[in-house]
Amino acid sequence: MKILALSLLAGSCLLAQKVEIEFDQAVDFSQFKTFAIRSSVLHSKSPSLNSDLVKKRINADIVKFLEAKGLEFVVEGPSQLNVRYTLGAVRETKTEAYPAGWRGYGTAIVRVPFTEGTLVLDLRDPKTKSLVWRAIARVEKNNPQDLEKKLDDMVKKSIEKYPPKPK
Repeated sequence: MKILALSLLAGSCLLAQKVEIEFDQAVDFSQFKTFAIRSSVLHSKSPSLNSDLVKKRINADIVKFLEAKGLEFVVEGPSQLNVRYTLGAVRETKTEAYPAGWRGYGTAIVRVPFTEGTLVLDLRDPKTKSLVWRAIARVEKNNPQDLEKKLDDMVKKSIEKYPPKPK
């Protein structure tokens, strides 16, 4: 019984962070050799997530992980890819239903507050001014400090999926 409970718990931790990828299948990603970070937006009511320190951290992660993929970071001047990102945190409430009452007959409804953190990384081709690749990383945490601890992992897991494999 304990093994089942631990495996379910481990499985739910793995599912806590999700990364979705979208990309233009007509684009040849091998043509891109340089990138620059052009803009960033932080949407959070929490000062710990809405600061220049968070931007610097995300920028450093983007540079580190894209350079590991063979791209060269350009501080100023033209680049072959422009990186834009948005980090958002929204306070929401979910409802969960579970069996309750005498011998499990009946249902109890519980409201569960959470903060959903979403990091959207966009890679744009400046020649065509079009979006060529997008990663959306989501993680659900109860407080902004927990979300802040996951930022490096969110960037890493997103960029691990670059360049995309054609379908």
